[in-house]
Amino acid sequence: MKRRTFLRRALPVATVPFLMNGFTIKAFGKGSVFEKLLRSSTENDKVLVIIQLTGGNDGLNTVIPLDQYSALSTARANILIPANLVLALSGYTVTGLHPSMPEIQALFNEQKVAIVQGVSYPNPNFSHFEATDIWLTGSNDATPPPTGWVGRYLDQEYTGYPTGYPNSTAPDPLALQIGSTVSTALQGPAASMGIAITSSSSFYQLTSGTTPSAPNTPAGHELSFLRETSLQTQSYATVIKNAATAQANLSTLYPTAGTNGLADQLKIVAQLIGGGLQTKVYMVSIGSFDTHSSQVDVSGNQNGNHADLLAQFSTAVNAFQDDITLMGKQDRVLGMTFSEFGRRIISNGSQGTDHGTAEPVFLFGSQVKAGLLGTNPVIPANATVNDNIAMQQDFRSIYSTVLKDWFCVSDDALSASMLGGSFPLLDLVNSSCSTTTGINKLSNSDDVLRNYPNPTNSTTVIEFSTTGGSIQMKLYDDVGKEVETLVEGTYAPGTYQIQVDTHSMSKGIYFYTLRQGEQKFTQKMLVM
Repeated sequence: MKRRTFLRRALPVATVPFLMNGFTIKAFGKGSVFEKLLRSSTENDKVLVIIQLTGGNDGLNTVIPLDQYSALSTARANILIPANLVLALSGYTVTGLHPSMPEIQALFNEQKVAIVQGVSYPNPNFSHFEATDIWLTGSNDATPPPTGWVGRYLDQEYTGYPTGYPNSTAPDPLALQIGSTVSTALQGPAASMGIAITSSSSFYQLTSGTTPSAPNTPAGHELSFLRETSLQTQSYATVIKNAATAQANLSTLYPTAGTNGLADQLKIVAQLIGGGLQTKVYMVSIGSFDTHSSQVDVSGNQNGNHADLLAQFSTAVNAFQDDITLMGKQDRVLGMTFSEFGRRIISNGSQGTDHGTAEPVFLFGSQVKAGLLGTNPVIPANATVNDNIAMQQDFRSIYSTVLKDWFCVSDDALSASMLGGSFPLLDLVNSSCSTTTGINKLSNSDDVLRNYPNPTNSTTVIEFSTTGGSIQMKLYDDVGKEVETLVEGTYAPGTYQIQVDTHSMSKGIYFYTLRQGEQKFTQKMLVM
């Protein structure tokens, strides 16, 4: 591989400085993380804000299944939140929030927060690096692709980058990342699709439109290439500065600068949105949620490192939502969280939790379909270190839903080449996209799928209803590993029953999933 080819693929396109409130802002040009996932059949002014909870958030102490409290008391007594302190959610009697999240509780009760339970992927990975890579590439293959899932889509839509960008029709960066490195999600087949605004010297070169001479050496030639490429970001730096000065923050709910890093980041995002920047995607982060020890402290399990992080998250999101509402931008903005994985059911001896599987994902904004999607995880009566939270939703279903229902990405764009397959849409956001008309969304599994007896120790009967067409039903274990295909074929409309022999199955929680077209229904089965 030629060195210039390597540089194009392995490095951010350019590094230039731009500081707001002490934060370095990474600006991604045409072909950024989600870029114009954006140039779909329907253009819109929607904005997505992604919050990465780095380190692996403990979902069981974030969204607390009160109907499983007895089993939790056995599994994690040294870190479990006292039941009387759990924050109630309107309309839900057996699920609550960590006591450090009163602002998220209020937003949920105001119909501005949706929580998706049990988000993971088949055959989960417990490595921070590899699990994060899976979320960013949108693939959990044994050998992950060298490209980001968004980068692959953008390569189809915007060939030839970075030549010709920015331009009159796309003068603004289409994604901004604050205070982090260029995301793997941006890597295309031929080049890194992002540019990073970091270096002060590069910034002055941009604003002056000049670059210093480089030595006539191989290294000097590559330096000249990077400097020349960085000139393309001049317009991006200018529009970002203009937006920053065009709108002041209006909310008084932000904590003192420097005391809440996530709030400081979201304050900038709100300011840029209010200032008219047409950037489509913002990425921010908070961490570390890698709470192997000291997750709680001696003053009470409701306090400690995890409580502090959740309090920062709750306060920051509330201030941000208040800010964009006061600016009149609330209907344009959707927020979502992700963490590379959840934590184990059972706690360890260091008042902490180790790497686990499924996690809850939060979506927030005035246009979310608020509530809980999914059911509380089932906790074994005597959990061991091998027990984990079962997967209910593949994270790529959330990606597909956001792309299709929020950004109006067409069916053709949501192809196997972008996410590695088709994933059911979830009923999460109010969509104005004509491309989603007539698409069936996930509905109540209890209406179409059930088994009895449940629990079972010998055989069980699964009953399912269908409106007709191609049907597939699969059985998964509690960490999302496929056990077997139960049903596959074409069925006429009606209700059907199948008998499943559970004699040879290990004791534990299983999930069986019925797919019909873009619909998916999931139920739990307990084998005694």
